[in-house]
Amino acid sequence: MTIRLLLVDDDPLVRAGLRLMLGGLPDVEIVGEAADGAEVPSAVERLAPDVVLMDIRMPGTDGLTATEELRARAHPPEAAPEVIVLTTFHADEHVLRALRVGAAGYLLKDTPPAEILDAVRKVVAGDPVLSPAVTQQLIAHVAASGEDTRRSRARAALDGLAEREREVAVAVGQGRSNAEIAATLYMSVPTVKTHVSRILTKLGLNNRVQIALLAHDAGLLEGR
Repeated sequence: MTIRLLLVDDDPLVRAGLRLMLGGLPDVEIVGEAADGAEVPSAVERLAPDVVLMDIRMPGTDGLTATEELRARAHPPEAAPEVIVLTTFHADEHVLRALRVGAAGYLLKDTPPAEILDAVRKVVAGDPVLSPAVTQQLIAHVAASGEDTRRSRARAALDGLAEREREVAVAVGQGRSNAEIAATLYMSVPTVKTHVSRILTKLGLNNRVQIALLAHDAGLLEGR
C-alpha cells in the first residue's frame, strides 16, 4: 500500500526538506502541500491523503484549529486522514491540545527521517505514535488547575465501558500495540480492533491517542 501524505507548513524550506526526505520512498507518495491551516479542508477533499503532517504554529489558521476542524468534519471520524502535528517544542501544552482534538501524535521538526517514516506507517496501521514516557511528559506540563474535574469526567466516561473494553483502554493508555494487547489480554488481534472501535464509538473519540489521554486523566495507569 502506498501512503498518501499531505505536508502543511508555512515555511517552504521545511516543506522542501520533508519532500526531499520522504518523497523518494517506495511506499510514500506526497500528494500535495499547504502553507496555512485554512487550506487543509479543500486540500484533503481534493487529494484524499492518508496522513497529514501538520505544523502547529502558522500565521493564518494554526495547526491546532485546522486539526480540530478536520477531525470534526469527518463522519465517521475514521474517514478523516490521520494527523501528526509538527513542533519545535519538546513538551508544549499546545501539543497536548492537538492530541485532545484528534491528532494521532506529534513529531519534532528535527526528528530523523527514519523516525518520521516510522510514525507515518504506525498511524496508518492504527498503532500509537507516542510512547508512554512521552505521554506522561506531555501530561506533566498541563496546568494543575481543573485536574480533579478532568479526572472525575474521565472516570465517569470509562465507567460506561464493559470490563473487557476498560482493560483494552488501559492497555492503549500504556502505549501497547494491538498485537501486544492481544498477547497480554489473551485475545485475537481482530478482537482487540473490535474493542478499540467500540470504545471510540461509546466515548465519542477520534483515535486511540485520545483513549490514552482519557485513561491518564482517570488515573488508571501506573504512576498515577
